[in-house]
Amino acid sequence: MLTGKESCRQFMERVFNQGEIALIDELTAPDGIDHQEPPGTDYRAHLREVVLAMRTAFPDLHFEIHDMIAEGDIVAFRSTMTGTQLGPLHLGAIHLPPTQRHVTVSHLHYIRIVDGRSTDLWHQYDIPGLMRQLGIMPQRQPV
Repeated sequence: MLTGKESCRQFMERVFNQGEIALIDELTAPDGIDHQEPPGTDYRAHLREVVLAMRTAFPDLHFEIHDMIAEGDIVAFRSTMTGTQLGPLHLGAIHLPPTQRHVTVSHLHYIRIVDGRSTDLWHQYDIPGLMRQLGIMPQRQPV
């Protein structure tokens, strides 16, 4: 059985970076919860949708993990996502045609791992930074 850290590394490398969607069922619990989504959201189906949407929008999608710590059953890590938007991007109500723009986006992940599988996900990322890089929001002006 994988440790919490190993499970998170496998998920980021093999699922997000390499597109091994089938691995989602092995690394996540069927009754898992993404705490940013409405109650009752099917965890595995949601993760499949997110990964497919991101890999469609950013065919060169890559997450690099910088720091990872584990305490008890919680794994926390900081990562940077990079990619070039060559496909349509669907983020909630935003539907953006390909922009050909390269992005670099900071992420924070907090994941509960039980028996080698993710049961709970809390995740934050720099949405305004992503929107600025894609040209949806104006660039910040120096103060």
